[in-house]
Amino acid sequence: MKKDYMPTKRYVLVVSLLLSLVFFACKDKKEKEVETEDMETTMTESEAPFFKLSLAQWSIHKMIRNDSVDPYSFAEKAKSWGFSGLEYVSQLYPADLENNEYSEQAMNAFVERSNAEAKKHGMQNVLIMIDGQGNLAVSDDAERKAAVERHYKWVDAAAAMGCHAIRVNLNGESDPEKWKANSIDGLTQLATYAKGKNINIIVENHGGLSSNGAMHAEVMKAVNMDNCGTLPDFGNFCITRKKDSWECEEMYDIYKGVAELMPYAKAVSAKSNVFDENGDEVNIDYARMLQIVKDAGYDSYIGVEYEGNELSEEAGILATRDLLIRASKEVN
Repeated sequence: MKKDYMPTKRYVLVVSLLLSLVFFACKDKKEKEVETEDMETTMTESEAPFFKLSLAQWSIHKMIRNDSVDPYSFAEKAKSWGFSGLEYVSQLYPADLENNEYSEQAMNAFVERSNAEAKKHGMQNVLIMIDGQGNLAVSDDAERKAAVERHYKWVDAAAAMGCHAIRVNLNGESDPEKWKANSIDGLTQLATYAKGKNINIIVENHGGLSSNGAMHAEVMKAVNMDNCGTLPDFGNFCITRKKDSWECEEMYDIYKGVAELMPYAKAVSAKSNVFDENGDEVNIDYARMLQIVKDAGYDSYIGVEYEGNELSEEAGILATRDLLIRASKEVN
């Protein structure tokens, strides 16, 4: 007959000691993990850049146009890539907007869906980049006024989305003096409407005379409205291109241009195209650019706008993001 096994006192003592050792070892490990996490959090906060990170939707325009990626997945993608702000691009919603002639119903649907996605992913709507709505610097008064009024719906949309601005272009005239006069008039009209909606009208150096930093700044000084400013882009300083080519013929000094536009800046765009083996942008010294930005007292969103072809859009976005963070540590 099998006897019941009764553990000895010595056995019980040994097991108790082993269990105690395991308990305290696990407890100590857990406390060390928590301590490490706290230390990492503190390190992240202390080394955070002086600006916030937003993503320009243009950075994924190939995904949207060539790969049929839903433009409304913008918030989800930007969140997964480590951004907190969203910079929308009007021309990337042709099926919903352009094809419906920007009707009130279409615009409302765009606003509602964009807001829902931003809220779902905890993202901040920052601004909307507007294209194809008419030339704000054209010399014909009636045409210029019509262009101004076509931007009204975007001012309303930006306000409904909690954005602080819409980005506009100053096209329509190549004569410098006429361009300045037309730009001042067009911007003043639009900014006057936007002021009542608490929206900023901001102009990017986006080719043509708007890429002449000194002239662009002169326009801002003449408009002299609190809700009218600039969106300095690190790389868009080509004034004229060679005939039938994208190759630049007249290039403005990019560092001089950013410095001239920063006193009026209400947003900043970190353009990128090509990276070297060290992860630096080949044509733009990011540390130098960020020093100019910081010296101007700017500490709001900087939008990543990758336009290159060598890296995929996702890889280029991440490379630009990492370069901004790394370069920010070199700024005084």
